[in-house]
Amino acid sequence: MNLSNNLSITSKEREKDVYLELLRHDAAHLMAEAVKELYPTAQVAIGPATENGFYYDFALAEPFMPDNLVQIEMRMQEIVDRAEPVIREEWSREQAIAHFTAANERFKLELIQNIPNGETISVYRQGSFLDLCRGPHLENTAQVGKAFKLLKVAGAYWRGDQSKPMLQRLYGTVWTTRADLERYLQQLEEAERRDHRRLGREMDLFHFQEQAPGAVFWHAKGWRLFQRLIDYLRQRQTTAGYEEINTPDIMDISLWEASGHWEKFGDNMFTTQTGDDRIYALKPMNCPGGVQVFRQGLRSYRQLPIRLAEFGKVHRYEPSGSLHGLMRVRAFTQDDAHIFCTGKQITDECLAICELILSIYRDFGFEDIRIKFSDRPLQRVGNDAVWDQSEQALRLAIEASGLPYTHNPGEGAFYGPKLEFVLRDAIGRDWQCGILQVDLNLPERLGAHYIDEEGHKQVPVMLHRALFGSLERFTGILLEHYAGWLPFWLAPLQAVVASVTSQGDDYAAELCERLCLQGLSSETDLRNEKIGYKIREHTLAKIPLLIIVGKREVNEKSLTLRWLNGGQQEYLTLEEALACFADKNKNPQALINKR
Repeated sequence: MNLSNNLSITSKEREKDVYLELLRHDAAHLMAEAVKELYPTAQVAIGPATENGFYYDFALAEPFMPDNLVQIEMRMQEIVDRAEPVIREEWSREQAIAHFTAANERFKLELIQNIPNGETISVYRQGSFLDLCRGPHLENTAQVGKAFKLLKVAGAYWRGDQSKPMLQRLYGTVWTTRADLERYLQQLEEAERRDHRRLGREMDLFHFQEQAPGAVFWHAKGWRLFQRLIDYLRQRQTTAGYEEINTPDIMDISLWEASGHWEKFGDNMFTTQTGDDRIYALKPMNCPGGVQVFRQGLRSYRQLPIRLAEFGKVHRYEPSGSLHGLMRVRAFTQDDAHIFCTGKQITDECLAICELILSIYRDFGFEDIRIKFSDRPLQRVGNDAVWDQSEQALRLAIEASGLPYTHNPGEGAFYGPKLEFVLRDAIGRDWQCGILQVDLNLPERLGAHYIDEEGHKQVPVMLHRALFGSLERFTGILLEHYAGWLPFWLAPLQAVVASVTSQGDDYAAELCERLCLQGLSSETDLRNEKIGYKIREHTLAKIPLLIIVGKREVNEKSLTLRWLNGGQQEYLTLEEALACFADKNKNPQALINKR
């Protein structure tokens, strides 16, 4: 039965995200059709739209090579030229099973088995290609256009399950115009140049190895950078009235069952069983531990709000194929805080948190921030009345702030709605970092309460707040945003004192000691190498400052400063240089009162 469920293109729709998603879904079907024409034995799995493009998973005996991607892309262009109508059909379950059995499409058969009885089974036909899909789609293949590019092939387990077959995933991108496509491809080239994994090697910051997948081996310079981020946040939180706590990394599974995390995240939690048959779990989140600290002792309404901050190490089992340097790891540090307050205090606390988060991002050079309001997901704890109350409280707070925001339906945490703070980096990519959540569920589940004005027990509101989110991930974002050239106050190695000849070695060592006493991280480079070689090497390592010591500097007790990010050079007396360094080494916290 043919049904009309396709969408026409209008100029207005081209400007909408919904149209781009539609275009990318059609491009995935276009790629699948091209693959099936070129490789008839390929089995088709799933092919959704992604944030900037699309992918499709295939089962095929031989691996796709770069030349294959070129051939597939050319065939896609031919299919666009054919302008094949895209037709939606509704089939019975028996008809669908019969067709995909005959076509030897095992993955489509598995998807059909998971469709509930009574639910419509829709199939989209374009040319000789049929695909199981809910739709909707464009009217014909010509409407996809030719502003697309196949990017790479990667491995992916069927449905993300390592016990299931490994498939080949073809990635592509598609845009409404060639100009948009070219801009995106240029962005990808720039992103590759800024890749934090490469920068981590060049700057000697960290590494990864197979014996600890998804966990960071921090080198001395990288750990120094990491600690500077923590020191900065610690200063900001203390000024804002937070108390810092620390809770155990491993706790009995009963706590995670009570909180609801085991039901929601159990498959992604690391567990261990001891000799006395107790099962423990490495914490995937800091929240339940924070509640346990709040519960110690009798809390009065006069004490609220209580703001408890924690730099807590959490562990989550992420699929191997999703691990990506610092951006996606299995062990990371969250800059969590949990604010326990009354219902009347929600708005003021939320306003203060929003200002704190935005102020911190400005300190790190991020000015373009987007806020998303995410409401109840399908899988959640608590009743609808509590969710209504939580969502209303958070919506009132964000509206009271006057900050613009967008609605992100169904993407809240399983225990409460949230605001997501998405920052845009130097090359136009968006990163979701900070969060603010209103939670009326977890405190009650874990038995938290305070005594109100009339002496009655009341369950507090719990606000979850993260600033960077994951410190590991934020470090990666910073490295890529600045292309490794971090602000002077943040750079893990701020200065290298390099002698031109051995006659300058003693003075170079003396200078390095003076810099260290002033709080700068510095090293000497006394190697018997030409100064040009040293400049190139330290530029590659993204050292902000090279202090050159030759005969003139030794005799006059002066310094030649070469700022390596741009190559500016200046000649100063020692005292002038030390004053310059003292000013440049102030972190943004020291400048807050000057705003």
